[in-house]
Amino acid sequence: MKLSKDGWGGLAVLAASLFLFALTLGLKDNPLVPIGPGYYPRIVLAITAAFALALVVMDLMAKHPPAPAGEKLNYLLVVEMFAVFGLYIGALPYLGFRISTLLYVAASNALLDLPRSVRGWARVALVALITTVVVYYVFERYLTVLMPRGRWTNF
Repeated sequence: MKLSKDGWGGLAVLAASLFLFALTLGLKDNPLVPIGPGYYPRIVLAITAAFALALVVMDLMAKHPPAPAGEKLNYLLVVEMFAVFGLYIGALPYLGFRISTLLYVAASNALLDLPRSVRGWARVALVALITTVVVYYVFERYLTVLMPRGRWTNF
């Protein structure tokens, strides 16, 4: 049995998730707070590890066709995605979470599949808007995690 690129990626994510999960076990609990600092990271890391394990198992069970001879890898897209993410992180203190996240999701979505029509651009805008609103309300309102406000926008 041979792992594909997806299987190796799943194996790497599984190893990283288990390593980080082990690190959360050393976090000190505060007796005044019912939920310790490792509670939410452990949930996220456990779910990530479970999905990664499922990916590895499914990849081991799958029959892989031979790779095409002229398979072209798009390394430029990886560099572009890291650049967009770097710009997002750099914009957070100035534009705030909501505006920066809206721009980041729209830019990364358009970079992955460049829209060729007005309808495609509307889809990019709608996905960015819905993603930003959902993430903001889940973290800010439900989990009460304060998201960064922008120095320039105070938004």
